[in-house]
Amino acid sequence: MNAIIYICHGSRVKQAVDEAVGFIHKVMQKVDSPIQEIGFLELAEPSIAESFERCVKQGATTIIVVPILLLTAAHAKEDIPEELANLQARFPNIKVKLGSPIGVHNKMIDILMERIADTSVPVKENAMVLLVGRGSSDPDVKRDLTMIGKLLEQKSVMKRVEVCFLSAAEPSFEQGIERTKLIEAEQVFVIPYLFFTGILMKKIEKIISKKNMGQGPKYILCEYLGYHPIIEDILYEQIKELL
Repeated sequence: MNAIIYICHGSRVKQAVDEAVGFIHKVMQKVDSPIQEIGFLELAEPSIAESFERCVKQGATTIIVVPILLLTAAHAKEDIPEELANLQARFPNIKVKLGSPIGVHNKMIDILMERIADTSVPVKENAMVLLVGRGSSDPDVKRDLTMIGKLLEQKSVMKRVEVCFLSAAEPSFEQGIERTKLIEAEQVFVIPYLFFTGILMKKIEKIISKKNMGQGPKYILCEYLGYHPIIEDILYEQIKELL
């Protein structure tokens, strides 16, 4: 019998956890599987191990693990596989299939363009985008977000897209802001490439608010990605392949 575990990051912010759970329940309604559970990497419950055990107790023989992650970094490459290896050692008769993070996907560009449109701010000719990632020491994260930025340049009216990171990678968010001044753009649409609200969003809001009080370009903060219906479709297609 097939089971599915959706693995979310987790957060200290209750709203972020609630958003994740609400989104996963929407995906569950589309998927034809008798056993479906949610697990969190950290900062929320149930854990991956608890969700795995629940699936086993319900009679699962194959468990499909779907990481609800935007980009491929240590969580996808190390943390989740290590946890699953430990669980397989405990339950050797259970077959495990591990899915992939969303990564570089053309449909994600449509969400970015929608976030710009959602601001209702007329886009000026010399406007640009600052795409803000969570950040990681894994070089693949920088490579992939840069590729996403290039796709946005190709598909949108924006003539320039710069990327930066909130932690563990360069350019930092502060460095990214300084680079926009050198480019001399009149408008900078700042798009947080994040699933949920939380401490990182507060940091971005604070810095943007301060920068808009000084000289330089006008910074327009867009909504974070959120758990968009397009992401539901991307995950559903991945799950169908894994099933």
